[in-house]
Amino acid sequence: MLLKPTDNVLPLEGLARTAGSTGRPIGAILMDEGKLTPSDAEQVLARQRELGWRFGEAAIELNLITDSDLRQALAKQYEFPYLVSGPEGVGKELIAAWNPFHPTVDELRVVRTQLLMRWFNPEAGRRTLAITSACAREGRSFVAANLAVVFSQLGQRTLLIDADFRAPRQQAIFNIPDRFGLSSALSGRADLSSALPVSGLTGLSVLPAGPVPPNPLELLSRAGFAALLAKSQSEYDVILIDTPPLTEYADAQCIAFRSGDALLITREHHSRMAHTERAARELSDASARIVGTLMNAY
Repeated sequence: MLLKPTDNVLPLEGLARTAGSTGRPIGAILMDEGKLTPSDAEQVLARQRELGWRFGEAAIELNLITDSDLRQALAKQYEFPYLVSGPEGVGKELIAAWNPFHPTVDELRVVRTQLLMRWFNPEAGRRTLAITSACAREGRSFVAANLAVVFSQLGQRTLLIDADFRAPRQQAIFNIPDRFGLSSALSGRADLSSALPVSGLTGLSVLPAGPVPPNPLELLSRAGFAALLAKSQSEYDVILIDTPPLTEYADAQCIAFRSGDALLITREHHSRMAHTERAARELSDASARIVGTLMNAY
């Protein structure tokens, strides 16, 4: 993946909060998780003193834990939440949640860093970002979902909104119910409390699209959508919005206008330059700033 910044973006002033170490010893965490017994821990401590190694290294050398066990314990020690059960409960695409050490996830963290430096500025009201692309199947939902995960892993209260009423996908990616969602909130049948916390990923909530409405553009054009985004900004540090394709529906322009900022996604060997240029013009016409473009090669 490659994020290309534009010239009209601002530097980051500072983060709202950062994650840090809990200060709990690795041994205590491993025992809490049932990976070690107290007698195992005594054996590891003796081996640690003998070899001068770290506790985790000594435990692995004694074949009491696996590399995966140690990574999970370190993740808890440093408040780096991720799902340890694999992709069975969530979509395979949610790679940042169940395989956070994959090279693709490292690239997503680079994108996150670029966004923090060039876009994120809560004091200037810049915490809402539309994830857009010119056409279908360019990776908007994949990028939006995984960016939401890596922002939450940074310690940011993160809300992911699925505003793609044409082909919503976040409920499937996160394996969450969509009986209520954005369409319910915009039609007065629910509110922001319909956003669902993601189990195992502290600080991350997802507002699914909800029941597909017959009038998507009209719902998104009403004042209620702006009001919902304003309320979101009072409760979350980062708000990411998954949108329909720009060149196929006017919905994305409306969403970008409300959010103010947009990240434009293209896909390697799939996107056409003419379509991408048209999408950029449509974002400009909607008075939205393109904070960068990202080439999706996943």
